[in-house]
Amino acid sequence: MTASACLTVPAMITTTKSTTPKSVTTKDLAWDDFRLIKAIAERRALPAAATSLGLNHSTVFRRLGQIEEALGVKLFERHRSGYVATPAGDEMAQLAERVDSDITAFARKLAGQEIKPAGELRVTTNDTLLVDLLTPVFAAFLTQCPDIRLDILLSNQSLNLSKRDADVAIRATDNPPETLVGRRAARIAWALYGRASEFSDAGDVGIESLWERNWVSLGDQFTMLRAVRYLSQHVAPERIVYKVNTVLGLAEAVEAGIGIGFVPCFIADTKPGLTRLAAPDPGFAADLWLLTHPDLRHSPRVRLFLDFMATELGRMKPLIEGDRAISPRQGSSPRHNTAE
Repeated sequence: MTASACLTVPAMITTTKSTTPKSVTTKDLAWDDFRLIKAIAERRALPAAATSLGLNHSTVFRRLGQIEEALGVKLFERHRSGYVATPAGDEMAQLAERVDSDITAFARKLAGQEIKPAGELRVTTNDTLLVDLLTPVFAAFLTQCPDIRLDILLSNQSLNLSKRDADVAIRATDNPPETLVGRRAARIAWALYGRASEFSDAGDVGIESLWERNWVSLGDQFTMLRAVRYLSQHVAPERIVYKVNTVLGLAEAVEAGIGIGFVPCFIADTKPGLTRLAAPDPGFAADLWLLTHPDLRHSPRVRLFLDFMATELGRMKPLIEGDRAISPRQGSSPRHNTAE
């Protein structure tokens, strides 16, 4: 269905006026009109709706008036809180949502039936995985598959693969959505790290001797991570002197000497300025998943990408899973119980 395809408005649409609505034919409304009403209903403001549609404010305002005139009904009431849909406007927006879902599902099924692995592939992941792990792998994939283009979407939120927000998601999670299919590529290990210049002497370090040190941690919005919860339970609040809302900043803070902290091994073990103070704790680990929608799993583009990523990340498992000895420190390592 193209943007210019026309749709007939169902006869059951109600009106907020006392007059009888005009008889609407397929010549009166196009799919873009339904998209416009849906955008206004969702965002309740013309500027925001215009931005989402790639239009300017005046165009949206003018087109809304034309649609209401064609229908003979008022679709929105303007309140202090923004544009509020009337019953007719709400019904039209819901119809647009249903049609949009059908179009997306149709496009998704077509993508799954493509013959040649070519075209654009949208991949969502987070900044930490992209910067410290995935970018070289993506580069190798593009070299091997020049007919495919990658569109990388950075987000810590789960995008809707059913709506084709992305074709593939690469996520660290122990609970992948049941609506998606994929494979587990590795298990991301976390360990305790400090600044190498401060822990250069060989010898045993007990965890008790570290409680009074300065610590760095992810922010309170990351309490879903076991490493963050562990620190909040065992380290005095005044000793957690630095919080940051990105794992990238966490590793940089430890390397700068702000404090010690738990960092993913695939980041910290590549930084000469960091030294591991304890073996990875299995209780802090999370699975690394390659995910896609069931309708796309047989798409040549998606299948080729998933196979390539699984192979390359499999080769990187020792780094991702922290499979190396503590260095340069000798002797036993700090012990902690994540079950507490």
